[in-house]
Amino acid sequence: MEILTLKNLSFTYPTEEKKAVDNVSLFVKEGEFICLCGSSACGKTTLMRLIKRELAPRGTLSGEIFFCGKAQSELSERESASEIGYVLQNPETQIVTDKVWHELSFGLENLGYSSDIIRLRIGEMANYFGISHMFRSSTAELSGGQKQLLSLAAIMAMSPKLLLLDEPTSQLDPIAAADFIATLKKINRELGTTIIIAEHRLEDIFPIADKIAVMENGALIAFDTPKNVCRKLKDHRACLGFPVSARIWQALSGEGEVPLTVREGRTFFKENFSPRKNDLKTEEEKRETALSFSDVYFRYEKNAPDVLRGVNTTINRSEIFCLLGANGAGKSTVLRAAAGLIKPYRGKIKTAEGAKTALLCQNVQDLFLMNTVKEDLMDILSVYGIKKGEANTKIEEISKMIGISHLLEKHPYDVSGGEAQKCALAKVLLTEPDILLLDEPTKALDPAAKKELAVILRALCKKGVTIFIVTHDVEFAAENADRCALFFDGEILPASDIHTFFSANNFYTTAASRISRGTFDGAVTESDILRLCGKEKK
Repeated sequence: MEILTLKNLSFTYPTEEKKAVDNVSLFVKEGEFICLCGSSACGKTTLMRLIKRELAPRGTLSGEIFFCGKAQSELSERESASEIGYVLQNPETQIVTDKVWHELSFGLENLGYSSDIIRLRIGEMANYFGISHMFRSSTAELSGGQKQLLSLAAIMAMSPKLLLLDEPTSQLDPIAAADFIATLKKINRELGTTIIIAEHRLEDIFPIADKIAVMENGALIAFDTPKNVCRKLKDHRACLGFPVSARIWQALSGEGEVPLTVREGRTFFKENFSPRKNDLKTEEEKRETALSFSDVYFRYEKNAPDVLRGVNTTINRSEIFCLLGANGAGKSTVLRAAAGLIKPYRGKIKTAEGAKTALLCQNVQDLFLMNTVKEDLMDILSVYGIKKGEANTKIEEISKMIGISHLLEKHPYDVSGGEAQKCALAKVLLTEPDILLLDEPTKALDPAAKKELAVILRALCKKGVTIFIVTHDVEFAAENADRCALFFDGEILPASDIHTFFSANNFYTTAASRISRGTFDGAVTESDILRLCGKEKK
């Protein structure tokens, strides 16, 4: 039985000529797990919002939407609110109460459930999602990842038949993301809940999805099983986001069964390649120190435990330094301390003499103050006393470099998550920093956009800019960092080059490293493996 039917669905935003959703027809069976993927601004979020009637954007809509055999317009308010759950891209915009237990009970209270039923359900959800330890915590104290888990738990408390998720793992560390996806799989398999998830991080989702829906420029270009989609889109831009095992298979063979998991990838390697001498080397360069932490301690409240407990590390000039670690561990606190937004009660943070520091925070919407992207960029330049003519030139240059020229006249809140990330980066770069601090800069970016970001960051390094990144994106760190470190127990553990760092880890490492171990020890990226096979991509 089909739970969701979309027939010739098209949608255009007001004042826009191009369709955000272009003649999409989709048929989802009850209990299916569907992964919706595609580049940033391809229409994924718009399509998901159209399915959830309360969140549907304003604009011109044509086509039909049916849920459980009923036209969407015929659904009662209770059916639409409770039977179609939606987890937003940014949990900050979804959480509406001050306490975790209030958030869990909010939807149930609005549906009129008795207090006994509400207590039973929120108790079950808190235990099921492993958030009982923060049951009475303030929602403002939670990390981005914890807020995402809370949003999912609050939605599942209402027992929806269809669960829509918009990039729910973008703020989760690798272990938490894997656990989150495993939880979704459990919900899907054990409760029979139909799931449609829009994602860029596909490594853990592809193997468990029943179907993959790929969008491009508002249109649906593929809808099939994961392995069939890998074959069909072998040379398409969309394959950049496919699991590493599938991408390597496409580059090295393209024949036989498509490997989707690490286990299948390892089997493919053992059957087709013999162990080879590893000639991958990381050249160490002596550089002057741009930023240093010396025995730094910090706590947010006098009687609270320390978040930073003797942080010691140095970051070199013109390098990309990536810091990884668990959600809520204190990585963002390290960046805030480096930016001078908070003051440690012990220890010293030093920057190179005369160095200008800029921070791109995790929630980029906090940077937008004006009605258009261009006005926002103009606003930051006016702070530095730059005249209008020169400001327009600088904005034109930065917009072209970042790829946001087509967004300048849009409201910052009307662009996609990936586009907002780019606009915020442009605003920060206009300050011309010597030390650039980035908190989750690849959040909501598609694989192609991440490659573009990497080019920009490397160009900045060549100009002498030092880049300190806090990220959960291990693939991006492995491909682009000079050095990486792990944040644990309030400290930054000793940093090392990417091959040493990722080869030593089992969980905070790349799928490519897990796949190639025992055959190409020390290979940590797709490029490493292809180079060792003589198939390096240009």
